[in-house]
Amino acid sequence: MTSSPLTLPATGSGAVDDRHLSADLAMDAVTLRVGDLELMSSYYENALALAPIEEKARVGGEVHRVLGRGGVPFVRLVATPGLPAVDPGQAGLFHTAFLFEGQAALAATVQRAAQDPRSRFAGTGDHLVSEAFYFADPEGNGIELYWDRPRDQWTWVNGEVAMDTLFIDPNKYLGEHLTEEAQADPGIHPGIVGHVHLQVGDVESARKFYIDTLGFETTVGNHPGALFAAAGGYHHHVAMNTWNSRGAGPRAAGLGLADVAITLPARADLDALTGRLKKAGIDFGDEGRSVSVRDPWGTPVTLSLPGTSTEELLAR
Repeated sequence: MTSSPLTLPATGSGAVDDRHLSADLAMDAVTLRVGDLELMSSYYENALALAPIEEKARVGGEVHRVLGRGGVPFVRLVATPGLPAVDPGQAGLFHTAFLFEGQAALAATVQRAAQDPRSRFAGTGDHLVSEAFYFADPEGNGIELYWDRPRDQWTWVNGEVAMDTLFIDPNKYLGEHLTEEAQADPGIHPGIVGHVHLQVGDVESARKFYIDTLGFETTVGNHPGALFAAAGGYHHHVAMNTWNSRGAGPRAAGLGLADVAITLPARADLDALTGRLKKAGIDFGDEGRSVSVRDPWGTPVTLSLPGTSTEELLAR
């Protein structure tokens, strides 16, 4: 049995907005630098039911491996042994959030992750717009597994979406939503990278970069020490917080987040982005099908056109 890739609803008109990112953008595979490629590959395959999609060895011995579901990349692992471990107080990744099509698919993946002894369970959250479960992988990278409630159940007030963090009893949730079919083979159920949550040094600098320059729109702007932003009326494609990293400066070389990837629908969207970057005086790389830039803490962000091949992903 195969499933079609999960996608968020397209809500844009196709017109390019010079101030904002396209409503039809999508988050792409997150890149992680890892110290033990085989350990990390095994973890994502077993705990999250991902499958290897492609692998490439670069000159010098660096190995890149892409894993996902149904041919859709979820994560790219780059073997870089010898780098310092993930620093929880440094700017970088808070978690990568993997979105599933329904509660049964979510429950089956949560069960797999919880049963893997290498997982570190980090809690649950009913966020009103979604239901989420949190883990950390063996090298300390945060993971969110979640399902969205239908958009007509979300509440918006003055342009911001109502969100909260209410406790979900994991055992009760599995009892209510886990099905034999999903439990037997979680990997057949599609998923995507729904959002990426980052650690930053200060929220105001994050606002200037991710909203004023990149062009995301604020969806929650009054949460203490955090900022949530999206395109197209989603609850958030990116979030930035200072809960562990307040005052952090530029990132030092180390394991963990190496790239946040975003797909934009057309070259005109990339052109509008480069115009905003030039106006802000921010250096960027433009390779025709993609634009690469670094946030104020040195976290790379790559925005690409649709149809970027796994080979192109591996070549970044």
